[in-house]
Amino acid sequence: MPRLKLTIAYVGTHYHGWQIQALADKEDPPTVQAFVEAAVEHVAGRKTHVQCAGRTDTGVHADAQVAHCDIPEDRANVRWKLALNTLLPRDIRILDACIVPDDFHACFSVKRKIYTYSLWLDHLCTPPKLYPFVWACGPLDLERFDAAARQLEGEHDFAALQNAGTPHKSTVRTLYSITRTPEGPLPHGCLKIDVRFEGNGFLKQMVRNLTGLMVACGKGKFDPSNIPALLESCDRRRAPFTAPPQGLTMTKIWYEGDPMPEGWLQA
Repeated sequence: MPRLKLTIAYVGTHYHGWQIQALADKEDPPTVQAFVEAAVEHVAGRKTHVQCAGRTDTGVHADAQVAHCDIPEDRANVRWKLALNTLLPRDIRILDACIVPDDFHACFSVKRKIYTYSLWLDHLCTPPKLYPFVWACGPLDLERFDAAARQLEGEHDFAALQNAGTPHKSTVRTLYSITRTPEGPLPHGCLKIDVRFEGNGFLKQMVRNLTGLMVACGKGKFDPSNIPALLESCDRRRAPFTAPPQGLTMTKIWYEGDPMPEGWLQA
């Protein structure tokens, strides 16, 4: 059967994450996967499992989630982007749909990912249109915040920044870079910063835990110089709080052969 690759954007505010959650004693909560699978099954004319590149939590957004599924041969020439967007709710959109080789796997073929976390540096008032997309963490010492980022870059065992729930053979990951915009001192009146995490993979709620740790450093509640010892301990109990979900967006996923932006690391 042909394999269909989907690139999906969604606002996660009204969904209980990506993954379908079957509950025995109550109605299943709405999930992105449930809506996408229902639309694919409607067009394909058969039950279909849609595999994503990485599960997102309740309230987390995506600019470019990637998923794949196998479709009947006689549906290969369907205009899938148009067909699915006709069926999906407005806060879930198919950005691209194309047939890919049979060995492509949305999760296992990933080479690197970027997540973006948005912070609002005023805890007293958040503009309503930004509220579903930022964490109003309040003022930060950005020198300490950036110092924490530098300690976290590179290859480490990130077990101390992994929440329980999804076992892995290894908790070692590489963070190629942690960058923020605007860079350096903030312009007068600037209250929003976006932090981009680029890595070869991420553990369960790892980006939210990284952000929580960096914010704790920026608030003087954790010393950046203690981060190496925290990572070496592999003890989740020693790490600060988990950042809330609404500030997080899955931004970009790369696969073998995808063009990399000029100047980016090629590790």
